[in-house]
Amino acid sequence: MFENLSKKISQSIRDIIGSGRLTEKNIKDTLNTVKISLLEGDVALSVVHDFINTVKEGIVGKNINKHLTPGQELIKIMHASLVKIMGKGSHDLNLHTQTPSPILMVGLQGSGKTTTVGKLAKYLKNKKHKKILVASTDIYRPAGIQQLKALISSEDINFFTDYNVGSKPIDIAKTAIGASKSLSYDVLLIDTAGCLDTDYTLLSELYEIHNAINPAETLFVIDSMIGQAAINNINVFNKTLPLTGVILTKLDGDSRGGVALSIKYLTGKPIKFIGTGEKIDELEPFNSYRIAGRILGMGDILSLIEDIENKVKWSKEKKYIDKNNIDFNLCDFLDYIKQIRNMGGINKIISKLPSNLGIKLNDIQPHPHNNTVAHIEAIINSMTIKERLNPDIIKGSRKKRIANGSGVHIQDVNKLLTKFSHIRITIQKINKNEVFQVMRTLKNKILSKLTIS
Repeated sequence: MFENLSKKISQSIRDIIGSGRLTEKNIKDTLNTVKISLLEGDVALSVVHDFINTVKEGIVGKNINKHLTPGQELIKIMHASLVKIMGKGSHDLNLHTQTPSPILMVGLQGSGKTTTVGKLAKYLKNKKHKKILVASTDIYRPAGIQQLKALISSEDINFFTDYNVGSKPIDIAKTAIGASKSLSYDVLLIDTAGCLDTDYTLLSELYEIHNAINPAETLFVIDSMIGQAAINNINVFNKTLPLTGVILTKLDGDSRGGVALSIKYLTGKPIKFIGTGEKIDELEPFNSYRIAGRILGMGDILSLIEDIENKVKWSKEKKYIDKNNIDFNLCDFLDYIKQIRNMGGINKIISKLPSNLGIKLNDIQPHPHNNTVAHIEAIINSMTIKERLNPDIIKGSRKKRIANGSGVHIQDVNKLLTKFSHIRITIQKINKNEVFQVMRTLKNKILSKLTIS
């Protein structure tokens, strides 16, 4: 996310970090580079101009904080300016004014709206502990209703199907509202047909549905890859429906993600969520502080910590592990592989780290290919518990037995042990329990910094 934009801006900032002081010339040179980078990243011209002017006002002629280097001072001001144009912090859903709270999801055809409905349903169920009912009024797209039903079927989320064949969208919405009230649901999520901003018949239908259900939220789902065209789409829909927020999808593609910087500034509508991948759990609340950090190459440590807290579950096979042994063994290594996969892969983890850490992918990943990850699991599962806990004892005859048992070559066993050794050297002195305590402390410190105005 924002990889290309972040790379260019981070480089321009690094060029000024070595300076003893900020001057008009090095500020001008840096901001010219940043300006070009933002424009190439598909940020609207008017937004770029206002951002650059805000940075200039914040730094030119001002005394530098004595505790900060010139580069740090510039990053601080740029971060604050980015946050300002995107809207400060995050924007929660308004789910407290009525029960159940209807959420109407609208958007263009092909924007990922139906998938996003499923993602939002899971998010509200798991993170906000809401009782969710999902309904679809998309009677025009072949299998549109079935697609949404299938998407949430494995998530233990109820889908509304109590309507007659041939029912109109507004009738489905009204009936779903009645059902959600009688069955005491907290939230009713309503998917709608994808609609072009020139399709006045469908826009009129959405208007009728909106008036009939009086939603707590009307969220516009838009594909970030269409770039600045998203601004016009949002404004057109907002003339028909009073939009309360935007969900920006496919932001993991990085091709035209700069629109995220323009939406709030040019439409007045806050981005409430962003889609970060294809999986149903790859939806996260939009937070301008974190996004600004990613763009400036500062990473997104908060999101990474949350991923670890939410998705990492270390092995509970305590009977195999000596309580006094905090060394990193092959049981831990197998857990390590599984948890990286749960968190979306090593590339996604590194994308949230500060760019100046110089992390080398080959030093920490088991192997980039999924089929090789399966081979690693097979190799480790072919070892005895003693071999997993004491990999140093794995020599010639043991390697041959393990290779035969896992269906690989001895060279594959050797590669695995070499890779394991590299990772072990890095973390063998770290107690895993202490790592999580340190991360939670770091998270609290970061949060306290972000709340300072």
